[in-house]
Amino acid sequence: MPAGDIERDALTGEIVAGAIEVHKALGPGLLESIYEECLAYELSDRGLHVIRQVPLPVVYKGRTMACAFRLDLLVNDLVILEIKAIERVLPVHEAQLLSYMKLANKRRGLILNFHTPLLKDGITRRVL
Repeated sequence: MPAGDIERDALTGEIVAGAIEVHKALGPGLLESIYEECLAYELSDRGLHVIRQVPLPVVYKGRTMACAFRLDLLVNDLVILEIKAIERVLPVHEAQLLSYMKLANKRRGLILNFHTPLLKDGITRRVL
């Protein structure tokens, strides 16, 4: 496995550990924005570089369109995090993450659904 992949695997492991810590402290049932803010704090406290609500422009035929998406969290400029607090993750949520990963040219992405009793059951990992 290339060194970059090992680094990213360790990084996603640290992200998941931080998310579990947040979930243990808060439990399910809160708004996504609360989990996002607390997770950003937790990951920053662990020494990771976290940016919230990253604008993601859409470029079509070489032109940047006025519309844009927002990534919930971008960690170490490598991993996109989509924060959810929903009954269950649907294929449309996974497609959303994959689209964000392609548009942002990032290989790793996680959907973290904090609405589950155990966070390990609410983690969706994707790699391009």
